[in-house]
Amino acid sequence: MKKTVAVVLLAMSLILSGCGSNSQAAGTINGSWSATLSNSTLANSFAFMTTLTVNSDGSLGTTNFSLTLNNTPCTFPTTTESGTFMITGNFNGQVSGKFHYVIMSTGVEVNTITVDGTVSGGQITGTWTVSGATANCSGFGNFTMNPGLPPASR
Repeated sequence: MKKTVAVVLLAMSLILSGCGSNSQAAGTINGSWSATLSNSTLANSFAFMTTLTVNSDGSLGTTNFSLTLNNTPCTFPTTTESGTFMITGNFNGQVSGKFHYVIMSTGVEVNTITVDGTVSGGQITGTWTVSGATANCSGFGNFTMNPGLPPASR
């Protein structure tokens, strides 16, 4: 009887500790992030910095957004940002899941950058597209987001 009770208590503690870990997993992407969006032709490349906050419904709150345009005809005089982060697991303290982020210019010519990727190993990687009203504002490529400040310029 004592062995059965000990096994049940051990199982319950493992189950409850796993639930507690997942409830905190969303917080691990909260904070400052820098991203480099590039493609094979090096035209229409972008970089941005932002502070992300994952809300309880999986939506992203963003603040301190800064966009850098490199060799692109696209214009983003002012922007709005939105997105989602859906957790798919938490293993050894590392959060993972699907990441979706949209940067849209406001004003006369609306241009949109859409970023879709996966959070894994403390990094967010995936693909991006840009399209819009500005002439020749189109493109796609790969991106990498890292926590903290962008790497120093060379």
